[in-house]
Amino acid sequence: MKGINLPIRNPGLLKFFRVIAMLILALATFVPFVCVAQPAHVTLAGLAFSGDAATLDQRFPYSRRYENALAKSGQNAYAMIKAAVAQAPSEGLQVTTEQIDELKGRDQALVTSLVVSSEIVSVETFGKLHKLFVLIRGEVLFFDFKAMAIVRSYPLSFAYIDVFDHNPTDEEILVRVRNVYEGAGGKPGIFARYATALANASIPAGVPRFIKVSKISMTPETMATLPAYLKSTPGVAETWAADMVGEAISTRVGVPIVPYIQGHAVGGVMPLRVSDGTVFSLTLPKPDYEVSVDFLGFKKVKFGETAAGTSYVYGSFANIKIEEPLSGTVYMNASIKNGEVKAVPATQTYVDDFPAYYDSLNGMFHKLSDAIAGKGNTWVKSASTAPDIEAQILKTKQLLDLCK
Repeated sequence: MKGINLPIRNPGLLKFFRVIAMLILALATFVPFVCVAQPAHVTLAGLAFSGDAATLDQRFPYSRRYENALAKSGQNAYAMIKAAVAQAPSEGLQVTTEQIDELKGRDQALVTSLVVSSEIVSVETFGKLHKLFVLIRGEVLFFDFKAMAIVRSYPLSFAYIDVFDHNPTDEEILVRVRNVYEGAGGKPGIFARYATALANASIPAGVPRFIKVSKISMTPETMATLPAYLKSTPGVAETWAADMVGEAISTRVGVPIVPYIQGHAVGGVMPLRVSDGTVFSLTLPKPDYEVSVDFLGFKKVKFGETAAGTSYVYGSFANIKIEEPLSGTVYMNASIKNGEVKAVPATQTYVDDFPAYYDSLNGMFHKLSDAIAGKGNTWVKSASTAPDIEAQILKTKQLLDLCK
């Protein structure tokens, strides 16, 4: 059928339609520019340490010495973090380096900082060998400078292991701590990991929902397997475990996690000291959802044996529960197990089992988080005895999507 042309004989009406057409064209051209989201403005505060400022040297002895050594050499942690951030620019955030004091009086002033939350440095002796273990954990923290409240937090960590034929000196330990912050063996250190996480972080336009690893329990058998440096001070093992669970969920699923800071967040307020000496007291958000993990134990089983050596399966067992405390709604409540194989050469006279148990435990939460992120449920179906584990995974995924 051919189109029908109806001539408009009224000049006024023709002019009216032309004006309407021009308005529609103008709106079509203008609207796309209006809809483009502007990057959130965030001020970089640099390196900070959580907890009471008076006890920083006792809780972070090597990190503080590293920070002071940088200053004596004419460098500083802030400049190194700034350089790392410049190497990994963010598309969703506009990171600036203005002074924090300049933020006073603004309606909204977001600040980001690399916050070191725990430092573990230990030396264990096995015969003639001395094993040095360094673990630094922290967060990519965002807080509202006006409200003095935490907005978002993404956990991160770096572990470094070295073996000596002598007891390492303080200077040798300090070199390894420096490697943890600056990177070693081609692996990015804490500074670079902060920059990468910052580049991938997002600030929601609306009011977000918060999730936190709130409860950690360990059986006596689990505690007996842990190395001395995780048991020497009350609460260290629980903090280590909570950080491991939170980091797996955050990095694999892509959600922020409210920091687990046992003993340093009284009344929901977390003290924070920035490298320039500024001290803040930040309010922790109350979690909408809580994660509880019961660490049930470990098991070692011989897997195979040849003339070259013996292989073992190192198994770990835990029960994880995710719920909404206000309503009592449970999204996940399942026992999970995971095994990792480790080969021990016949020439090796001493076997340290804990690194293999750690790989098994860490692998458990990484695989579970991958399943929640929608990267396949094959492993989790065999790792859990819960008949509805796939339904639990789906409910948990929908829950965590609300927290992004």
